[in-house]
Amino acid sequence: MRRLVASLATLAVLAVLHVVPSAAGPDKIKFPEGYKDHVLYTIVDRHDTKQYRELWGTADAVAAMKAGRPLPPGSVLTLVQFKAQVDAAGNPIKGPNGRFVKGDLIAYTVMEKRTGWGTEYPAEWRNGEWEYAAFGGDKKLNDKANYKACFECHKPHEKTDFVISQTKLVAPTAASNFGATPSAVVNIDGFKFGPAKLSVGANTPVLWTNADDSPHQVTVTTGAVTRSAVLSKGARHTQAFATPGVYDYNCALHPGMKGQIEVK
Repeated sequence: MRRLVASLATLAVLAVLHVVPSAAGPDKIKFPEGYKDHVLYTIVDRHDTKQYRELWGTADAVAAMKAGRPLPPGSVLTLVQFKAQVDAAGNPIKGPNGRFVKGDLIAYTVMEKRTGWGTEYPAEWRNGEWEYAAFGGDKKLNDKANYKACFECHKPHEKTDFVISQTKLVAPTAASNFGATPSAVVNIDGFKFGPAKLSVGANTPVLWTNADDSPHQVTVTTGAVTRSAVLSKGARHTQAFATPGVYDYNCALHPGMKGQIEVK
Protein backbone atom coordinates (compact mmCIF):
# COMPACT_ATOMS: atom_id res chain seq x y z
CA MET A 1 0.00 0.00 0.00
CA ARG A 2 2.80 2.42 0.90
CA ARG A 3 4.45 1.74 -2.47
CA LEU A 4 1.17 2.41 -4.23
CA VAL A 5 0.67 5.70 -2.41
CA ALA A 6 4.25 6.75 -3.19
CA SER A 7 3.78 5.85 -6.85
CA LEU A 8 0.56 7.84 -7.07
CA ALA A 9 2.26 10.83 -5.44
CA THR A 10 5.10 10.62 -7.94
CA LEU A 11 2.65 10.44 -10.82
CA ALA A 12 0.81 13.46 -9.47
CA VAL A 13 4.01 15.51 -9.32
CA LEU A 14 4.94 14.46 -12.84
CA ALA A 15 1.48 15.39 -14.06
CA VAL A 16 1.81 18.89 -12.55
CA LEU A 17 5.23 19.35 -14.09
CA HIS A 18 3.83 18.24 -17.41
CA VAL A 19 0.99 20.77 -17.46
CA VAL A 20 2.87 23.78 -16.08
CA PRO A 21 4.51 24.79 -19.40
CA SER A 22 1.07 25.25 -20.98
CA ALA A 23 -0.14 27.40 -18.06
CA ALA A 24 2.98 29.31 -17.10
CA GLY A 25 6.43 29.83 -18.39
CA PRO A 26 8.53 31.57 -21.01
CA ASP A 27 6.60 29.97 -23.87
CA LYS A 28 3.93 32.64 -23.29
CA ILE A 29 6.27 35.33 -24.62
CA LYS A 30 6.94 35.81 -28.30
CA PHE A 31 10.21 37.36 -29.38
CA PRO A 32 9.60 41.15 -29.62
CA GLU A 33 10.55 41.64 -33.28
CA GLY A 34 9.71 45.34 -33.08
CA TYR A 35 11.69 46.12 -29.93
CA LYS A 36 13.75 48.75 -31.79
CA ASP A 37 10.54 50.71 -32.28
CA HIS A 38 10.30 50.92 -28.49
CA VAL A 39 12.20 53.36 -26.26
CA LEU A 40 15.90 52.78 -25.58
CA TYR A 41 15.76 53.99 -22.00
CA THR A 42 19.22 53.09 -20.72
CA ILE A 43 22.58 51.53 -21.60
CA VAL A 44 24.64 49.66 -19.03
CA ASP A 45 28.30 48.63 -18.99
CA ARG A 46 28.67 45.35 -17.09
CA HIS A 47 32.23 45.23 -15.80
CA ASP A 48 31.76 41.83 -14.16
CA THR A 49 30.74 40.07 -17.38
CA LYS A 50 32.42 42.46 -19.87
CA GLN A 51 29.13 43.18 -21.55
CA TYR A 52 27.47 46.18 -23.17
CA ARG A 53 23.72 46.10 -22.53
CA GLU A 54 20.78 47.98 -24.01
CA LEU A 55 17.40 48.17 -22.29
CA TRP A 56 14.34 48.87 -24.44
CA GLY A 57 10.77 49.37 -23.24
CA THR A 58 7.35 50.01 -24.72
CA ALA A 59 6.50 53.71 -24.54
CA ASP A 60 3.73 53.34 -21.93
CA ALA A 61 6.03 51.23 -19.75
CA VAL A 62 8.82 53.82 -19.82
CA ALA A 63 6.38 56.64 -19.08
CA ALA A 64 5.06 54.72 -16.08
CA MET A 65 8.57 54.07 -14.78
CA LYS A 66 9.46 57.77 -15.04
CA ALA A 67 6.30 58.67 -13.12
CA GLY A 68 6.94 56.02 -10.45
CA ARG A 69 3.74 54.15 -11.33
CA PRO A 70 3.19 50.40 -11.80
CA LEU A 71 3.69 49.44 -15.42
CA PRO A 72 0.50 48.83 -17.42
CA PRO A 73 -0.52 45.42 -18.78
CA GLY A 74 1.05 44.90 -22.18
CA SER A 75 4.40 46.32 -21.06
CA VAL A 76 7.42 44.69 -22.68
CA LEU A 77 11.00 45.29 -21.54
CA THR A 78 13.83 43.90 -23.65
CA LEU A 79 17.42 43.53 -22.45
CA VAL A 80 19.88 43.11 -25.35
CA GLN A 81 23.29 41.73 -24.39
CA PHE A 82 26.44 42.34 -26.41
CA LYS A 83 30.05 41.43 -25.77
CA ALA A 84 32.18 44.45 -25.01
CA GLN A 85 35.10 44.84 -27.39
CA VAL A 86 38.35 44.11 -25.53
CA ASP A 87 42.03 44.92 -25.98
CA ALA A 88 44.93 42.46 -26.15
CA ALA A 89 44.92 42.14 -22.36
CA GLY A 90 41.20 41.29 -22.30
CA ASN A 91 40.11 44.63 -20.86
CA PRO A 92 36.99 46.28 -22.29
CA ILE A 93 37.73 49.07 -24.76
CA LYS A 94 36.06 52.40 -24.02
CA GLY A 95 34.91 54.87 -26.63
CA PRO A 96 35.28 58.69 -26.56
CA ASN A 97 32.22 58.87 -24.27
CA GLY A 98 33.90 56.64 -21.68
CA ARG A 99 31.47 53.78 -22.29
CA PHE A 100 32.23 50.24 -23.43
CA VAL A 101 32.36 49.72 -27.18
CA LYS A 102 29.62 47.37 -28.38
CA GLY A 103 30.77 44.06 -29.82
CA ASP A 104 28.98 40.89 -30.94
CA LEU A 105 25.38 40.17 -30.00
CA ILE A 106 25.01 37.53 -27.29
CA ALA A 107 21.35 37.14 -26.32
CA TYR A 108 18.07 38.77 -25.35
CA THR A 109 16.06 38.66 -22.12
CA VAL A 110 12.44 39.79 -22.16
CA MET A 111 9.99 40.51 -19.36
CA GLU A 112 6.36 40.99 -20.30
CA LYS A 113 3.29 41.87 -18.23
CA ARG A 114 -0.23 40.70 -19.05
CA THR A 115 -3.47 40.73 -17.07
CA GLY A 116 -3.94 37.42 -15.29
CA TRP A 117 -0.40 36.17 -15.72
CA GLY A 118 1.50 34.85 -12.73
CA THR A 119 -1.37 33.16 -10.89
CA GLU A 120 0.21 29.74 -11.44
CA TYR A 121 3.29 30.58 -9.40
CA PRO A 122 3.72 30.14 -5.64
CA ALA A 123 3.47 33.39 -3.69
CA GLU A 124 7.09 33.20 -2.50
CA TRP A 125 8.44 33.84 -5.99
CA ARG A 126 5.58 35.26 -8.04
CA ASN A 127 6.37 38.65 -9.63
CA GLY A 128 2.88 40.07 -9.94
CA GLU A 129 1.73 39.59 -13.55
CA TRP A 130 5.23 39.43 -15.06
CA GLU A 131 6.69 36.57 -17.07
CA TYR A 132 10.27 36.14 -18.35
CA ALA A 133 11.84 34.63 -21.45
CA ALA A 134 15.41 34.35 -22.72
CA PHE A 135 16.29 34.16 -26.40
CA GLY A 136 19.59 33.38 -28.08
CA GLY A 137 21.21 35.61 -30.62
CA ASP A 138 19.21 33.66 -33.21
CA LYS A 139 15.98 34.84 -31.49
CA LYS A 140 15.06 31.27 -30.53
CA LEU A 141 13.64 30.64 -27.06
CA ASN A 142 16.16 29.27 -24.57
CA ASP A 143 14.13 26.62 -22.76
CA LYS A 144 17.11 25.68 -20.59
CA ALA A 145 17.55 29.10 -18.97
CA ASN A 146 17.20 29.36 -15.19
CA TYR A 147 13.88 31.19 -15.12
CA LYS A 148 13.32 30.69 -11.42
CA ALA A 149 16.41 32.85 -10.86
CA CYS A 150 14.70 35.69 -12.76
CA PHE A 151 11.78 35.63 -10.34
CA GLU A 152 14.04 35.35 -7.30
CA CYS A 153 16.20 38.27 -8.41
CA HIS A 154 13.24 40.58 -9.10
CA LYS A 155 11.10 39.45 -6.15
CA PRO A 156 12.53 41.95 -3.61
CA HIS A 157 11.67 44.86 -5.94
CA GLU A 158 7.90 44.89 -5.62
CA LYS A 159 7.96 48.63 -4.82
CA THR A 160 9.13 49.32 -8.38
CA ASP A 161 6.74 46.75 -9.88
CA PHE A 162 9.58 44.20 -9.91
CA VAL A 163 11.52 46.29 -12.47
CA ILE A 164 15.09 46.80 -11.23
CA SER A 165 16.07 49.21 -14.02
CA GLN A 166 13.32 51.65 -13.02
CA THR A 167 15.91 53.34 -10.81
CA LYS A 168 17.70 54.54 -13.98
CA LEU A 169 14.77 56.84 -14.75
CA VAL A 170 14.37 58.62 -11.40
CA ALA A 171 16.59 61.05 -9.52
CA PRO A 172 18.97 59.27 -7.11
CA THR A 173 18.14 59.43 -3.41
CA ALA A 174 19.67 58.01 -0.28
CA ALA A 175 18.38 54.55 0.57
CA SER A 176 18.50 55.23 4.29
CA ASN A 177 19.75 58.02 6.51
CA PHE A 178 20.60 57.83 10.17
CA GLY A 179 20.86 61.59 10.51
CA ALA A 180 24.58 61.51 11.21
CA THR A 181 27.63 62.46 9.17
CA PRO A 182 29.24 59.29 7.75
CA SER A 183 32.58 58.42 9.33
CA ALA A 184 33.41 55.64 6.88
CA VAL A 185 32.96 55.56 3.12
CA VAL A 186 32.65 52.71 0.62
CA ASN A 187 32.64 53.46 -3.10
CA ILE A 188 30.86 51.16 -5.55
CA ASP A 189 32.78 51.36 -8.80
CA GLY A 190 33.59 48.90 -11.56
CA PHE A 191 31.34 46.30 -9.90
CA LYS A 192 33.50 46.34 -6.77
CA PHE A 193 33.17 47.64 -3.23
CA GLY A 194 36.12 49.80 -2.26
CA PRO A 195 37.47 49.14 0.21
CA ALA A 196 36.14 45.58 0.23
CA LYS A 197 36.96 45.29 3.95
CA LEU A 198 36.44 48.05 6.45
CA SER A 199 36.83 48.33 10.24
CA VAL A 200 34.62 50.78 12.14
CA GLY A 201 33.46 51.42 15.66
CA ALA A 202 30.00 50.48 16.87
CA ASN A 203 27.25 52.86 15.68
CA THR A 204 29.60 54.46 13.14
CA PRO A 205 27.62 55.47 10.03
CA VAL A 206 28.98 53.85 6.86
CA LEU A 207 28.17 55.49 3.53
CA TRP A 208 27.99 53.55 0.25
CA THR A 209 27.85 55.56 -3.00
CA ASN A 210 27.19 53.97 -6.38
CA ALA A 211 29.43 55.31 -9.16
CA ASP A 212 28.47 52.61 -11.68
CA ASP A 213 25.94 53.02 -14.47
CA SER A 214 24.43 49.74 -13.33
CA PRO A 215 22.18 49.72 -10.24
CA HIS A 216 23.38 47.92 -7.12
CA GLN A 217 21.89 46.94 -3.77
CA VAL A 218 23.78 46.64 -0.47
CA THR A 219 22.57 43.47 1.24
CA VAL A 220 23.95 42.54 4.67
CA THR A 221 23.81 38.75 5.00
CA THR A 222 25.18 38.30 8.53
CA GLY A 223 22.39 37.94 11.08
CA ALA A 224 19.04 39.32 10.02
CA VAL A 225 19.27 40.11 6.30
CA THR A 226 18.91 43.81 5.48
CA ARG A 227 18.72 45.39 2.02
CA SER A 228 19.21 48.93 0.89
CA ALA A 229 16.98 50.35 -1.80
CA VAL A 230 18.21 49.72 -5.33
CA LEU A 231 20.94 52.30 -5.86
CA SER A 232 21.10 53.94 -9.27
CA LYS A 233 24.19 55.88 -10.32
CA GLY A 234 24.93 58.56 -7.74
CA ALA A 235 22.54 57.12 -5.14
CA ARG A 236 23.74 56.59 -1.57
CA HIS A 237 23.01 54.29 1.33
CA THR A 238 23.94 54.93 4.97
CA GLN A 239 23.93 52.25 7.65
CA ALA A 240 25.37 51.81 11.14
CA PHE A 241 26.02 48.62 13.12
CA ALA A 242 25.38 48.65 16.87
CA THR A 243 26.74 45.23 17.80
CA PRO A 244 30.45 44.35 17.47
CA GLY A 245 31.21 41.56 15.02
CA VAL A 246 32.01 40.83 11.40
CA TYR A 247 29.25 41.60 8.90
CA ASP A 248 29.38 40.18 5.38
CA TYR A 249 27.46 41.88 2.61
CA ASN A 250 27.05 41.70 -1.14
CA CYS A 251 25.14 43.26 -3.99
CA ALA A 252 21.81 41.45 -4.22
CA LEU A 253 21.70 42.18 -7.95
CA HIS A 254 25.25 40.95 -8.59
CA PRO A 255 26.10 38.43 -5.80
CA GLY A 256 29.70 38.15 -6.98
CA MET A 257 30.29 41.61 -5.52
CA LYS A 258 31.20 41.09 -1.86
CA GLY A 259 32.31 43.21 1.06
CA GLN A 260 32.82 42.99 4.80
CA ILE A 261 32.42 45.36 7.74
CA GLU A 262 34.24 44.63 11.01
CA VAL A 263 32.60 46.41 13.92
CA LYS A 264 34.79 46.86 17.00
